[in-house]
Amino acid sequence: MKRQWLHDLSKFGAGLVAADFLMLWWIGSHGYVPQMFLGLSSSLSSTAMIVDVFLFLMLVHYGWNIGKMPQMKERMYLVVAGAIFTVVAAGHLLRLATSADVTVLGWDVPVFLSWIGVAIATYLAYASFHFAARIGAKK
Repeated sequence: MKRQWLHDLSKFGAGLVAADFLMLWWIGSHGYVPQMFLGLSSSLSSTAMIVDVFLFLMLVHYGWNIGKMPQMKERMYLVVAGAIFTVVAAGHLLRLATSADVTVLGWDVPVFLSWIGVAIATYLAYASFHFAARIGAKK
């Protein structure tokens, strides 16, 4: 089997991610989470647990070869990328429409960055769907 060491490494990583998830769950359930740690609030532990679950599932899938990992065709990749860029653009537009304040690690994100985000994400979504349509038209 080719790249067996990658499968073994992902199995080891799955174990580390599972340990991280259990540690976060144990600390959170016993009330040992500090209010602030390294500038981050304690509410991020639930987000970290959700990320751990998805990362664990991906590593288990690759490490133990559950099912065959199908290769994504270029057209489908472009459609998925276009959908993700559309959601990002919609999120920026929603922020602009509601005049919501966004703070990242204590830094207030200026509104003009959302205008730039709308422009870039919209263009990338358009380009992704455009190229996906061109590939579909060739077949």
